[in-house]
Amino acid sequence: MNNKKENLICPYRKRCGGCQLLNLSYGEQLLHKQRTAIRLLGKFGRVENIIGMEYPYHYRNKAQYAFKSVSGRIMCGVYQSSTHKIVDIENCLLTAPAADEIAMTVKKLIKSFKLKPYNEDTHQGFLRHLLIKNGFKSGEIMAVLVTGTSEFPKKRSFVNALLKAHPEITTVIQNVNNRHTSMVLGDKSEILYGSGKITEELCGLKFRISDRAFYQINPVQTEILYNKALEFADFKGDEDIIDAYCGTGTIGLIASGTVKSITGVEINASAVKDARENAKLNGIENAAFYTADAGAFMTEFAGEGKKIDAVIMDPARAGADKAFLSSLVTLSPRKIVYVSCNPETLQRDLLYLTKNGYKVRKIQPVDMFPHTDHVETVVLMFRAGVKNIKHF
Repeated sequence: MNNKKENLICPYRKRCGGCQLLNLSYGEQLLHKQRTAIRLLGKFGRVENIIGMEYPYHYRNKAQYAFKSVSGRIMCGVYQSSTHKIVDIENCLLTAPAADEIAMTVKKLIKSFKLKPYNEDTHQGFLRHLLIKNGFKSGEIMAVLVTGTSEFPKKRSFVNALLKAHPEITTVIQNVNNRHTSMVLGDKSEILYGSGKITEELCGLKFRISDRAFYQINPVQTEILYNKALEFADFKGDEDIIDAYCGTGTIGLIASGTVKSITGVEINASAVKDARENAKLNGIENAAFYTADAGAFMTEFAGEGKKIDAVIMDPARAGADKAFLSSLVTLSPRKIVYVSCNPETLQRDLLYLTKNGYKVRKIQPVDMFPHTDHVETVVLMFRAGVKNIKHF
């Protein structure tokens, strides 16, 4: 783990605000996050030492850039923390260098092609955002041009110019977002080059990633996180498990070789479609994925008298809602593996579960987002009364 005192210098840190902990050395950041995890989760048991990165820079496999014209000058960058003001940047310490280079090329191209950035006040203009997804292991790159209109003057020439400057790009997509919204992507996408997806490798499996699909941002730490979750789960091969909030099926498919069956549930239909494709891509036949609200799905599952041995859950930052937690208690799996990206909502959910028949056995923080306040945590829980389980 890199505990050097020196941090790389970010010239945008005061204006951007996205990296809240850049004033601390990386070792100090880890200590800060460890204390946060202990403060919020220590009441449930021993908190293991946080797992940091060897090289905590340029770890993001996804980058989003916003565009704006100010007095005829095109700005390309990120939104200032907690605002909608764009900070004009050329490179970021967290994103893959290739992503920043592509963004700077797009900035030049929209000027040379006489295309205007989208104006959120007048709702006029062309380019709103650029989304870049990198396959760190596969080397594949997706460029998504998010436009305010479906009209794309000199579309083919623009794409050819982009590919000439960056032959490493494997697919280009135009996504149309003409709504008055802060959401980056709209509902309509057109593939301009390539397959419209990239393939990436994770924990020995291959995953196809679309423009709209969620995929963990830090691939290096994701492997550590998922391997730790499966180490905690210690599946024996005969279990039927539910992968709740399954996204594109990553952790469930990685676990598929150690269990009897995987049932994945996710409310995002596009992600479920990707999960099914990922199962086929890897020749996995003991996994099924469903588009549904996780809580409603599990309530129906329990109502039908079905049994489940374990639940892996990886909710968004808001954590699980009461309907889901209630259904989880009703379903009463022997084992729960909770992967959380927010220790505050994790604390809330653990309080509910420990009051309703579960005991926390292991807590492992993982630093998925160096230089930010975010802390990822894996928690292992067992239903009270389960015997022959090792404690801390």
